[in-house]
Amino acid sequence: MIRLYFYVEGETEQRYAESTLRSHLAAFDVMVEGAVLAATSKRHGVVYRGGGRHYAPLKNDLLRLLRQQRGPEVRVTTMFDLYGLCRDFPGTDEADKLKHVPQQRVKALENAFGRDIGDARLLPHIQLHEFETILFCDPEAFAYYFNDCSRELDALRREAGELLATPERVNDSQQSAPSKRIARQFPDYPRLKPIAPFEIASIIDLSVIRSKCPHFNEWLTALEQLGGHNDGA
Repeated sequence: MIRLYFYVEGETEQRYAESTLRSHLAAFDVMVEGAVLAATSKRHGVVYRGGGRHYAPLKNDLLRLLRQQRGPEVRVTTMFDLYGLCRDFPGTDEADKLKHVPQQRVKALENAFGRDIGDARLLPHIQLHEFETILFCDPEAFAYYFNDCSRELDALRREAGELLATPERVNDSQQSAPSKRIARQFPDYPRLKPIAPFEIASIIDLSVIRSKCPHFNEWLTALEQLGGHNDGA
């Protein structure tokens, strides 16, 4: 059986991988061993984790994880946001030329990342454009977390407009990134991280997310196929 580790940006992704994605992938004979928070720095022998502005601590920590888990049955995948990705990430300069085609841009970054790590057991994944993209797949899910929020939901729908059909196209500027749009309508949202985005995302069926987010679907299909299933979803 394949043993899969997630190497993730923050606690929201960590919770989502260890609950929603773990239970889903178990049906495909892929055992999620856990989700490791990415390293941000190391000082006086102590590794600090979560978020991060520089690539080197992340790379060194990820290579350490791959060395520790040597088995041929081991795979590691990542969950990093394209929005706010560290500027020294591999392939950034070339990928920035593809900002008008986000899916090609993110694939270029993933490919450069994979080459830089140099371990075939790594399945790089960068989210278009951040974890909150998932929440735009079904804005009604906010009503399960926030009471009496019909007005805020209407405003969020109006702001997102036609992008609700393809949430991965919600872009990554400081004003229009998914999390920024949500915070404008739900001011408490940043304070409630990482619990709120995880719990809201957990309500949304994976089939809905996959139907609206091709890049996410491609990644999840690849993870399913690790267990020998080739039908996808």
